[in-house]
Amino acid sequence: MPQSYPVNYLRHMMELQNLIGGEMTNPKGGAWLDNIEPATGHVFSRIPRSNAADVEAAVQAARTAFPAWSATPFEERAASLRRWGALIAEHSEALIAAESQDNGKPVSLAGAVDIPRAQKNLEFFAGAIEHFASEAHIPGGAEFIHYTHRKPIGVVGCISPWNLPLYLFTWKIAPALAAGNCVVAKPSEVTPVTAWMLSKWAAEAGFPAGVFNVVHGLGHEAGQALVEHPHVKAISFTGGTQTGAHIARTTAGIFKKLSLELGGKNPAIVFADCDVDKAVSTTIRSSFANQGQICLCSSRILIEDSLYDTFRDALVAKAKRIAPGDPSDPNTKMGALVSAPHRDKVLAYIESAKVQGASVLCGGDVASAPNDRCEAGYFVQPTILEGLGPACSINQEEIFGPVISLQRFSTEAEAIKLANDSDYGLAATIWTQDAAKAHRVATQVESGIAWINCWLVRDLRTPFGGVKSSGIGREGGFEALRFFTEPQSVCIPTH
Repeated sequence: MPQSYPVNYLRHMMELQNLIGGEMTNPKGGAWLDNIEPATGHVFSRIPRSNAADVEAAVQAARTAFPAWSATPFEERAASLRRWGALIAEHSEALIAAESQDNGKPVSLAGAVDIPRAQKNLEFFAGAIEHFASEAHIPGGAEFIHYTHRKPIGVVGCISPWNLPLYLFTWKIAPALAAGNCVVAKPSEVTPVTAWMLSKWAAEAGFPAGVFNVVHGLGHEAGQALVEHPHVKAISFTGGTQTGAHIARTTAGIFKKLSLELGGKNPAIVFADCDVDKAVSTTIRSSFANQGQICLCSSRILIEDSLYDTFRDALVAKAKRIAPGDPSDPNTKMGALVSAPHRDKVLAYIESAKVQGASVLCGGDVASAPNDRCEAGYFVQPTILEGLGPACSINQEEIFGPVISLQRFSTEAEAIKLANDSDYGLAATIWTQDAAKAHRVATQVESGIAWINCWLVRDLRTPFGGVKSSGIGREGGFEALRFFTEPQSVCIPTH
């Protein structure tokens, strides 16, 4: 990995293009969107403001490519994914720099997590499709065999978010392509650069024209056209719960397959018998990694009464030592929030909490610019609040920023009740050295993921997703390949 990056590490104004039918194209309507660097507040590129005509062209290209691609042996599809992964490794320094500039995250995080994980996603699903098996059933008497044939769906839409741009982009497109589908992808208009870079290498990786298409643009324009299109048979979406609900309403009458990975308001449950040092250091990371802009971040820290003061003071002391810095500096641990509107949303939640009576233990405001280059950047201090009950907005609504709240509990039952007092149910973290208690609590917490004495430990074979308002369906491993295929039951006599 690179050790440092130049200050202007993407030196010239870039003009991104759509990938449609194997060709890089400008938007059909001739409209463009400015792309702003979060650390500086300055425009550094522009992207297509695509409309329904662009989506139509991409869908038709995908439909044309589908018969041949779906009939391509899985070994060849896997080989293309592996070549794509190798191209990510070859261009890793440029991708790391681009991800940092586009998103505001530190280059250290992009280099340690985002770009390596994007490569692993492609490689993993290349291997997964090689081991994906269907079922066969032979009833008593063996007069018939029933087997399951899993077919690719056709043209699928993949809509990815801005917080982990290439990481989650590849998380969606890799299983879709591996299973034999053709893809029309729409990355977030806020962080489009690495998806555009990847799209330029699709042909080199071996994907025929039309198999993989990328349409840039706004969600209510390009995204809406993709969701509504009658020839797009499935939508895989990661993003906000309100948008997910809108997609579900839009598609209800046209019966598309949906995978919706939505928001979170994740509890960290800290029992008095935990390893305090490990729990504190991990909770700092789970609260403020990527400026708190990860759907899996802990945002409600529930602490047992007898440990509360000690844990709170240790947590605050560590948080006060975090200074948001220039994302291009390899030593920076916290960068800029992704946009000015998002910064303002986060600050509004903090002000609302103050009005409701919260005590601000640290942070609570914009952070000082780390240097002249970042004078107009979108930096917010890591913020810890206490003193508000579970019903307040700060403990109920997803903030998606470097803001956490602390709450006390006295009993295991109370801890579980507080953890479940949310419309969301994505992830939970449980801190205790009592194994029986850990398993007992995990089974009662309403979440798709439960980490015990750890956080963000992922195995790509395991299902990923949430319950309640955190989404529908599961991604990852064979769950993703099942989503991107349709099972057909076939019965044949044995004689």
